[in-house]
Amino acid sequence: QPKGKTAFGSVGRRIPYRILHVINQDGESLGNMHRADALRLMDERGLKLVLLRENVEPPVYRLMTGQQIHEEQLKRAEKKKSSPKPGMWVVQKELSFSSAIAKNDLETKTKQIAQWIEKRHHVKVTIRQAK
Repeated sequence: QPKGKTAFGSVGRRIPYRILHVINQDGESLGNMHRADALRLMDERGLKLVLLRENVEPPVYRLMTGQQIHEEQLKRAEKKKSSPKPGMWVVQKELSFSSAIAKNDLETKTKQIAQWIEKRHHVKVTIRQAK
């Protein structure tokens, strides 16, 4: 009986499915095969089987090197970090200053804006005309 949701990187010899769709490390499909054949292929090539999609019939596994697994995990972590989390509100920062602002004040405020943008806040700048 397959377990619940498995994260990418679930590698190894414990495969809960009998029939798998296997993709080689270059991305070419090797077709559907029995679990034992996939494990033998994994041992012959010195690679690891990684579950890509389990919600399809049969589940898709890919043969990968340790380096490929590491790179894929880094890509997914970066993607997850950059995407906004559901239910979170967007922070909007607002800054207003006069068109007659002093040079040092302008530099300080631009540094503040840059920090807010790095933190992925939305920044609204209002410039008032000097008297």
